[in-house]
Amino acid sequence: QVQLVESGGGLVQAGGSLRLSCTVSGLTFGDVSMGWFRQVPGKEREGVSCIDWGGSIDTYAKSVEGRFAISRDNAKNTLYLQMNNLRPEDTAMYYCAPVAFIGTRGLEVPDFNYWGQGTQVTVSL
Repeated sequence: QVQLVESGGGLVQAGGSLRLSCTVSGLTFGDVSMGWFRQVPGKEREGVSCIDWGGSIDTYAKSVEGRFAISRDNAKNTLYLQMNNLRPEDTAMYYCAPVAFIGTRGLEVPDFNYWGQGTQVTVSL
């Protein structure tokens, strides 16, 4: 059974940093591209960043480019999102999921049945 567990969220002041983690089980992590997504209540889930299976090709939404960095450790079955210079508009629940594409198509929310519980990021002024 596929399981994704996100962690690392919290409350931080604007300009601060957080590092999110996503631990994956139930699939061959090193064979799949992965993405981070976020959702605010009342709004659709949106793509934040994605990375290819080998960790060499990454893509970012324009709203986070230059501030966020995605990475992965295939030996640990873990995906990361380093978030710097956080803004109040980054406040959301963050989720990870495997994606079928890299590049901008990888930012499209996948049709995925095993979303984790997410990790809440709250950025205050």
